[in-house]
Amino acid sequence: MHKHSPVNCIVPPYMLKNIATSGTPVQKNVAMETLKLSAQMRGQRQALADFSAATFRVAAGGKDRVVYDARNGSSLPGTVVRKEGDGPTADVAVNEAYDGSGVTYDLFNNEYQRNSIDGNGMRLDSTVHYRRGYDNAFWDGEQMVYGDGDEDLPEDERLFNRFTIAIDIIGHELTHGVTQFEAKLQYFQQPGALNESMSDVFGSLVKQYQLQQLASEADWIIGGGLLTENVNGVGIRSMKEPGTAYDDPVLGKDPQPGHMRDYVTTISDNGGVHINSGIPNRAFYITAVELGGFAWERAGQIWYVTLKDKLTATSRFQDCASQTYQVAGQLFGAGSVEQQAVRKGWAEVGLNVDGGGTPPTEPGGGCLEALLRMIGAAPAKR
Repeated sequence: MHKHSPVNCIVPPYMLKNIATSGTPVQKNVAMETLKLSAQMRGQRQALADFSAATFRVAAGGKDRVVYDARNGSSLPGTVVRKEGDGPTADVAVNEAYDGSGVTYDLFNNEYQRNSIDGNGMRLDSTVHYRRGYDNAFWDGEQMVYGDGDEDLPEDERLFNRFTIAIDIIGHELTHGVTQFEAKLQYFQQPGALNESMSDVFGSLVKQYQLQQLASEADWIIGGGLLTENVNGVGIRSMKEPGTAYDDPVLGKDPQPGHMRDYVTTISDNGGVHINSGIPNRAFYITAVELGGFAWERAGQIWYVTLKDKLTATSRFQDCASQTYQVAGQLFGAGSVEQQAVRKGWAEVGLNVDGGGTPPTEPGGGCLEALLRMIGAAPAKR
């Protein structure tokens, strides 16, 4: 049985806490169960990032997907229900997991010449129907896992649909795997927010790639279709306008800032990893729309090379701004329209690519980091 980490779950903890506070009795129970499961996982330290890519299951050749069914249990990976080359099944969640991982593979392979998630031909395993009433999806370091949302709740109390419904969620979670094998961005404070933002960037690009959308045509919403009609919201995050994805009596209001002046300093959410990711998210959105065309081509290439070759475990927003600007110059030329678009993207969120911005002070520095480790919210130092 796999040991898995809660740090790469798609639904942020503050959203679940709001439901546990403001929901109906049955909604509160579901949210509390999801939160408790995450707390249990927190004690199971994820060490898979320490292994080389060659350690993992390697496909025989090319794209290789396997979808499992947990049958509402918690044992992973479950029973094989669809393998590479098999036709669609009667289970929509199985087909969505299969197709979504395939489009994610295609984006990285065709556009960035990356051989699967680990760069070494890793087989793409997915498990659907994880537990009952599990309101989340996560990358556990080896595979994707999807809950069914609130399918067992009365129709008028359902908040979440099945978690395979949004292909950008699938792309988001699989990109956590790419980050795991590349920059290894630590999952707290600004490195953690960059980790989340990279997953949002490529999750959105996976959706745009599937739909063959221009940057100007995309909705730039993460998790479109995940929220039911009972929720006043369009998704769980907006890259275009952070802080506007939802405003609901039960889920609360989207807390994401879109500018450094509104940066949130907190010890919750692993130091604000889901909250402050809105800042680099908007920087990418501005860059992509400024360049026009297909966002995965130029803007995506700049961000991918930066993630692969430039960022480190402790990189902060300013590092990402400076490195994407440098990479744009290396790929497209100094002073190119691509480089100027990157400059504009970061300037719009309050960061100077030349390092002249004023980053927020995260009180306590190492003390905050130590506190996060004490409560099980940050990785232990090696």
